[in-house]
Amino acid sequence: MLHIYLAAAVGTYLSSNPNLGIAEGRCRPNEPGPALIVSAEGLKDLQGSLKLEVYPSNDQDFLADDNVLLNAGKTFRRVVQPVKGRKNNILCIRVPAAGTYSVLLLHDRNNNRKFNLSTDGVGFPGNPKLKLSKPRASVARVPAGPGLTHVNILLNYRTGLFSMGPVAHESR
Repeated sequence: MLHIYLAAAVGTYLSSNPNLGIAEGRCRPNEPGPALIVSAEGLKDLQGSLKLEVYPSNDQDFLADDNVLLNAGKTFRRVVQPVKGRKNNILCIRVPAAGTYSVLLLHDRNNNRKFNLSTDGVGFPGNPKLKLSKPRASVARVPAGPGLTHVNILLNYRTGLFSMGPVAHESR
């Protein structure tokens, strides 16, 4: 902790990397909370990984750079796990306290740790209608209680030149 304080005092900060927020977001065995239990629904396929992120629920901080948020002492949490199957993709992410947060779920189909609008999926709580621009924090808002809060998120993929939506899966 002292090295972070000293680094901040001399003008250096945490640099952005894929591991920021993971230790803080990792759930413990038999997690008591506060935490979000997120069911990822509507996967296009079983490739890649899922990345769940928690942000402060305001437009300025929602989807902001992770290192900027953490250096400012703001909430940022991340969980990454491989896709397990269509029915059992449950992610657990700890939040600092009961309160309201904005949440993003990504399906990184090629595991390159970057969002590709053409191939990857994205979802938010409440399944808002998506456009090709950044959504407002209010459409991704989740009230987290002091224990475990369950949330379903439907993934959306690019379906046309200017639209995104859920994938229609054939009945088997």
